[in-house]
Amino acid sequence: MDERTALVTRRGETYGGRSREERASDRRERILDSALHLFGTRHYDDVTVAEVCAGAKVSKRYFYEHFADRADLVRALHRQQNKWLLTGVAAATPESPTSLDEMLQPAVRRLLDMLRANPERAKVIYINAPRMETRRRGVLREDAQFLAHLLRRVGTHPTNELRYERMLLALVAGLSEVIIDWLSQGMVEDPGPLADHLTDYCTAVLQQL
Repeated sequence: MDERTALVTRRGETYGGRSREERASDRRERILDSALHLFGTRHYDDVTVAEVCAGAKVSKRYFYEHFADRADLVRALHRQQNKWLLTGVAAATPESPTSLDEMLQPAVRRLLDMLRANPERAKVIYINAPRMETRRRGVLREDAQFLAHLLRRVGTHPTNELRYERMLLALVAGLSEVIIDWLSQGMVEDPGPLADHLTDYCTAVLQQL
């Protein structure tokens, strides 16, 4: 539970058979669901707090109990959606791969399949939320750490930690740019060839580590 929601629920009042905590959590999820649809189908600057509240069927008062402003909402939404994406990718990755290709191919293919099947989520993760530069940088670092965790499955042990961290950061930044280009073109290209190209790119970089 986020800090704002926790603050709202501390009074412990029950209404209609549901605790304050349950009602607050439900409102927060409805706000995030509404935001996912709006920011996943429209430009960031075109979406207002009032529209998010209308879609969630909550008042602005309740919105500001959970989020400081629109940017705070998008940051929370992006964290939620990026976690969903990375969890799916991790699940598709073999626990004990024998090679980089065996690890990367299913991971990259799952990444693209999830994005193609969920265009609203894809737009939030790669198009709208990255407009906030600070959040974009933070996500790239989180994704680089996620990749480092996966690489431990193939026994990768860097001898130069700083070089290793920078190479992984450059790698995920490059992946993101190619994916953004694919999304911007409507994801019309079959993900198979793209997955192969991105796997080749990752392998070429990682073999230098």
